[in-house]
Amino acid sequence: MQSSILQLPFSEDEQLLSSILEMGGVTTYFQPIFDLLNGDVIGHEALSRGPEGSALYSADKLFKTAVAYGRLHELELLCREKSLQQFSELALPGKLFLNISASLLSSSDHQKGMTLALLDSLKISRDRIVIELSEQHPYDHFGLSRASVEYYRHMGFKIAIDDLGVGYSGLRLWSELQPEYVKIDKHFISGVDKDTVKREFVRSIIAIANSLKCEIIAEGIETHAELELLLELGVARGQGYLLGYPVQVPDQFQNKLLLNKARRIKQKMRLEAEETVLSLVQPVPAVNENAQLRELDLAFKKNPALHVIPVLDNGAPIGVVRRHDLLELFSTQYGRALNESRSVSRLLKSEILVVESYVSLSKVSYLLTNQNSENLNNEIVIVQDGCYLGVGSLRDLLKRITDLKIQNATYSNPLTLLPGNVPINNEVNRLLKQACNFRVAYFDINDFKPFNDYYGYARGDQVIQLLGGVIKQHAGHAENFIGHIGGDDFVVVFTCDHWERSCQAILEDFAEQAKGLYAPKEREEGGLWALTRNQESVFHGMLSLAIGVVHPDAFACNSHLEVSELAAEAKKEAKNMAGDALFISRRRKIRMFYQQS
Repeated sequence: MQSSILQLPFSEDEQLLSSILEMGGVTTYFQPIFDLLNGDVIGHEALSRGPEGSALYSADKLFKTAVAYGRLHELELLCREKSLQQFSELALPGKLFLNISASLLSSSDHQKGMTLALLDSLKISRDRIVIELSEQHPYDHFGLSRASVEYYRHMGFKIAIDDLGVGYSGLRLWSELQPEYVKIDKHFISGVDKDTVKREFVRSIIAIANSLKCEIIAEGIETHAELELLLELGVARGQGYLLGYPVQVPDQFQNKLLLNKARRIKQKMRLEAEETVLSLVQPVPAVNENAQLRELDLAFKKNPALHVIPVLDNGAPIGVVRRHDLLELFSTQYGRALNESRSVSRLLKSEILVVESYVSLSKVSYLLTNQNSENLNNEIVIVQDGCYLGVGSLRDLLKRITDLKIQNATYSNPLTLLPGNVPINNEVNRLLKQACNFRVAYFDINDFKPFNDYYGYARGDQVIQLLGGVIKQHAGHAENFIGHIGGDDFVVVFTCDHWERSCQAILEDFAEQAKGLYAPKEREEGGLWALTRNQESVFHGMLSLAIGVVHPDAFACNSHLEVSELAAEAKKEAKNMAGDALFISRRRKIRMFYQQS
């Protein structure tokens, strides 16, 4: 029996749908997708709407009506064409995410090559297109298939699974389709900061994505608390009403302001050895640009320690008025009487240093010292998302940087100046907390003690510095963390993909350069003779390197202590192999020992 809606061939909805398809009456809206780590727009999701004010304006009603009257694929092709045309005309940055049903491929409406021809005519590169396929598409009765995905891949497009977590087969689809992107449904993002179950779900998805080299996009971010928690968990891509509504013409400037917040949160998480300029903020009162000079005079009199007052326009600093300039003006004959009712613009100095609160102290120091000497000022005006927060002083900046250098020196190895145990442990704990995919490589030099005893500690220090330099050369990627535990023990925390290649390069480079630290005789003999405690002469080969690598399970290791134990065992296995050796451990968690009573 047919549904009631199909018994009304001339219903208003059907007539409206026919008119939309004939006249091309759909409008494309674009919702930005952000890189939450640096604030860049990585792409836009195209969303289609019917005529504004009509019964089919909403996407849900529009597509349900198309399904009811068997015209889904006509509508989908129209929406695709409109989306591509608008994307090209607006010259939007990044990739275009298109929602497409898998069943369209088996439809007679689908013309193979149509999309490619349209892309060519619009001069849109194929690698900028991401096809979003949903396991829960309410209008797709044929379901997703590997064949449909491979069809789009063969065309040069990227693939995204939409609404992950809504249905029951999400992980199966992920495994079978191997998409480049996975979008976590907004149900699991909404209130994730308050719901431990949702939080663990997201954490698990991140761990899987990291191991599969797949990018996660969080949908439906609507609150600052959700954004902050997602960043803490390690989500790097996101979209939602907090970051940007679907609009016909995206406002890039507005989006930039919102993502300054994301940058600031991420900076707060990562900067441990170095603080931001936010630590210098002093709550100095500010005035509007229409304020009179007499108001500033009263403010300076109430606070003798105050030397500068910022001037704002709609909350944003446009300059400052300095105490000495006001005193100089008022000290002249009739100066006060003639000027106290005048606007602050009379003494406004616009050559000021304005910085966002997330900027590091070292960056602020660089900005200050690279100013024109004529404009070098003592104050730093600090803002948050462009709005005034307070003022910091040059004196406080220098004092804080000095304190941080002393603190960093305490935790650094004096021989190599690399981070020591405390920063290493903090980095491992951070990666565990965010369920990141990482590896820890533990480096140790074989036969170092005999060499050190034979040639002396100065030559031994050269060996340690040599190894530190070689590691920095081959593993000094921005994503990695290099630490010096002490003596001849080093650690690299790898989060980049080419960790094994880096380790092999370190082995080969160190082996070659270490030969140059031997005297000609020992170099020719391939090693040196040294006395044991029992005064026995024993031959020790050339210095070699043992590297043990572990891949910790972020859900089974609770802290750096367990990771350290895994790494120590891997290093021990590498040393047992003798000579230059790389041992890659398969163990991902420590063994649990229970004492029987």
